[in-house]
Parts: sequence; structure tokens; C-alpha cells
Amino acid sequence: MHTLTHFRLCPFSRAARLALAEFAIEPTLVEERTWEWRPEFLALNPAGELPVLQIDDAAPICGIYAIAEYLGDTPPLDDADSAASIDPEDAGNDQDPDDTTPINCKLFPGTPAERAEIRRLVDWFNGKFNREITQELLYERVYTRMQHDRTATPDVDVLRAIATNLRYHMSYINHLADQRRWLGGEELSFADLAAAAQLSVVDYLGEVPWENYPSAKIWYARLKSRRSFRGLLADRLPGALPAAHYADLDF
Repeated sequence: MHTLTHFRLCPFSRAARLALAEFAIEPTLVEERTWEWRPEFLALNPAGELPVLQIDDAAPICGIYAIAEYLGDTPPLDDADSAASIDPEDAGNDQDPDDTTPINCKLFPGTPAERAEIRRLVDWFNGKFNREITQELLYERVYTRMQHDRTATPDVDVLRAIATNLRYHMSYINHLADQRRWLGGEELSFADLAAAAQLSVVDYLGEVPWENYPSAKIWYARLKSRRSFRGLLADRLPGALPAAHYADLDF
């Protein structure tokens, strides 16, 4: 039994959910608001950070890096499991098979050099992108109202800086998507899931100017169409409803 302690708009939690879904694992989701500093959660993860994956009675796996590496070391599904995991409604359609089946391989595929590039991009999105965009946007648009004052308004100067940073990052994603089949190379990898998890939060809040980045939009649409994304597209946070196009596959 898999249990994932998460928060719906936490990008690291979303990356873990995507990775688990790609391996056809449906965890029990337990939502945690880390700012409440509950002793029970701190006993689970003394760092007080999300996500946390628990598997049966084993020690909890804390943090997105540890979870991704754990799943990356998980043996791939065999052919029978892979076939059984395909939804009946997906069978017989004309989509790219990559868009309808689990990864059925490691999250960090390829040669040592190729895996190093995947990890570089994972660090880029979990680190730089999160610091410069997602973390600040969530604080201004979501966390402040949930933690303190429901009437608080976002800081316009901060939002302007976030928009500037986002243009830089979207240009980079657009470049990668234009030059490669997937962001990390020829195969779908955790680099794509980490990037999509971050962008899905920004897109939930309606801040991504997709029309200016066509290659990035095509790449994201491919990921958004995968079965693993369905849980994220169904997310709704009371008091912070998503942008109108958020769950639209033909955005």
C-alpha cells in the first residue's frame, strides 16, 4: 500500500504524483498544510517538507529527490502489467503510444551522460524555476490568504518580477522542446515530469502565456494528455479555482 502525504498545489507533490501514476501506482493521498507544523507530520518528516511517500510498514521516503530516485530504481513493469494498466477507453485510439501507457522504464534513462543531463534539468526546475516563480507565486496568490489574511492582495511588484522570470524560463523550455523530442532527450524522463509539475501550478493560476511559446505548448499538451496527468487536472483548491483552460486538453 502506497500513501503519499502531499498538498494539491505543491509542485514537488505533483511531481511525485505524476511519477507514481506513470508506474500505474495509485497512492492514498493525505493532504498536509506544512505551515501548521503539526507534531504528527514532523514525526513523519522532521524537515517538515512535502511530499512523503510511505510504502506498507517501511520507513517513509521524504522529499521529491528521494522519491524520484527510489522510483527510478524500481524495476520496470513487465509486458503483462503494462498491457493491463492501459485504460479500456485508451485502447484503439490514434494517440502516440507514449501518451497512453506508463513509462515502463526508469525515470532516468540512457547513458551516464544522458542521465546527468536529466538530473541537471530536474535540479533546474525543482530549484531555480521553483525559487524564481512557483514558490513566490504560490505565496502571493495562495498561501498568504490561507495562512493569514483572506483579504490580503498580492504584491504587484513581486508579480511583475515573477512574470519577467517566467518569460526567461519559458524561452528556455521552448528552446529545449524545439530541439529535443522530450526536454531531457529522446525519451520521456523525470525531467519532463518535474518541469510539468511546476508549470501545472503556474498554469492552474492562469499565469502562463502559452501563445508566445508554441514548442513549449506542444510539449506540455503531450504531457497533459497522458493518463498520469488526469489526477492533477481534477484538482480544485477551495478559494483558488483554476484558470478556465486548465483542464482543457486543447488549450
